[in-house]
Order: sequence, then structure tokens, then C-alpha cells
Amino acid sequence: MNDVAVRLEGVTKSFGAHTAVSDFDLDIPRGTILGLLGPNGSGKTTTIRMIMAILLPDEGSVELLGGVPDMSRRSRVGYLPEERGVYPKMKVQEQLVFLGELRGLPRSDARKRAARWLDRLGLKDWAAKKVQDLSKGMQQKVQFIGTILHDPDLLILDEPFSGLDPINQDVLESIVREERARGKTILFSTHLMEQAERLCERVCLISRARKVLDGDLKELKRRERTGAVAVEFEGDEGWLDRAGVVDRERAGDAWHIPPGRIGHRELLAAALREEVSLRRFEVLEPRLHEIFVRHAGEDATEAPMSPKGGAR
Repeated sequence: MNDVAVRLEGVTKSFGAHTAVSDFDLDIPRGTILGLLGPNGSGKTTTIRMIMAILLPDEGSVELLGGVPDMSRRSRVGYLPEERGVYPKMKVQEQLVFLGELRGLPRSDARKRAARWLDRLGLKDWAAKKVQDLSKGMQQKVQFIGTILHDPDLLILDEPFSGLDPINQDVLESIVREERARGKTILFSTHLMEQAERLCERVCLISRARKVLDGDLKELKRRERTGAVAVEFEGDEGWLDRAGVVDRERAGDAWHIPPGRIGHRELLAAALREEVSLRRFEVLEPRLHEIFVRHAGEDATEAPMSPKGGAR
């Protein structure tokens, strides 16, 4: 079996004179959570729409679950688009049963699955209510259930937690992790780097229609270390001045010290010489936002929207 769930090779998509995605390559291994990360307007949604064959690339190729993204393969995908879409006049459970049947589930099976998921997400008492009577957050959870109801092999979630309160974000994140533990593949698109750091094993950073870098998150962070350290200790900070540490920033109980004139060994030797009681001495991993800015530039974090929403 092909161990790649999604493969894009040299994919380019333009809308008139605007290039939304340019010469884009990406492999998503089966059974992983990959974060497609970048600011609004960078090309994430256009990329997802090409994976789902909603849009066709001008150049390059798209492979989905081992072949072309035809109807049979797309039926094995659970796709939650950024633009939320529910049928407001339908009752909640009726809508979920309908969506399940569209994905090939027998009506009785769809009804049982819908009931289980509504109970899991705290919507059991709303099953017979019209969708329009629910809050936006509740409607979003209903749409999430519709995405996952048919037990897809691949989940594609485009800004799935936008507008949810922290408690419901945690609930959906736990479900995503459970699906990953069951061997499912998840493509998770967001502009919020801290969410990706919590959830993703692999990341692909995209800016202004182009891939900046991608790979295993832990490996990227290890590779992108600059030498900054966190030092936590008891006593006065004067020993840092005597050690020649000019630049430092307070971070809770620790001092964050950027790489500079003094190396790690020299700094540690200074602490021992001064008989400082160290609680923590740690080489810091960079945050995803820091890595993104380092490769794409600070101005790339505010990518403009494209005409007709093409580069989202």
C-alpha cells in the first residue's frame, strides 16, 4: 500500500493575474497529523480545494489516497471547509443522518452514529431542534460530526476551531488525537501556530503562495535552534552582568538569554564559579512563529487576501 495519503507535485493555481499557489510540493504520510500553516491569504484553502478536486491545478499533479482524486477516493475523506455550511431549517439529527447517507451509510447506521456523536459533544438534548436554533459554536460542532460520521480514512480540517471557546477546542482536539491513534490521517489547516504546536506531528509552512519549509515538527525545531537558553536560579542576577550577559529577557521565573558573546559552557562555568544555585539551564527550542518569521520574514505573517478569495 502507498504510505502517502496525499501527494502534490509542482502544483500551481492562478486566478487571473494572481498566483494563489505556486510550484507547490507536499507529501502527507498516512497515519500522521500534518499542519498546513500560514497567515490568511497565503494559499492554504486553495491548496485544500485542489486536493479535493473542487479546483483543478493549472500545473502539476495531485494524488489522493493512492490515485487521482475521483469520487470514490473523495468519499473516504471527511472535509470540514473554512466556510461553515449547515441546513438551518433541518433538525440536527435529521441533517446528520442525511449527510451520513450521502456518504453511503445505511439510514439506521447513520442514525446510531449521529446519536453517539451528539451525546459525545453535549448536543443530545438538541437532536430534535432545528439547526438555526443552535448557537454558532453548536452549529460548528454539528458540522464537525457530519465530517467524521462516515469514519473517513483522511480528515481535512480547514480552520476547524475558529470561533470555538477553549473548552470545545479541547474537546475537538482530543477527538483529532483519538482519530490519529486509530490510524487516520489528518490535514489540519490553521493560521494559529500555537494550535499546530499542540496538535501536529508534521508541519508545512506556506507564505505568499509558496512553501517555506516542511517536515517533522520535532526535527524542524531541533534544526532551527539558535542557541538561546533559559536560566532559572536562586539569588541575585548580578552574576549575569559579571559574566558578560548584556541582553536578557525575563520570562516567568527564568531569564531567556539569546545567543551572543558568551557560549553555553562559558555561561555554565560562570554560574559554577559564582556558586549560583541553578534550578534550570535549558537550550530553548524556537516556537513555530519564530521559525516562520525567520524563513519568510515578519511582513509575511500578514499576507493579503487575494482577489475573489483565491489565495486563502
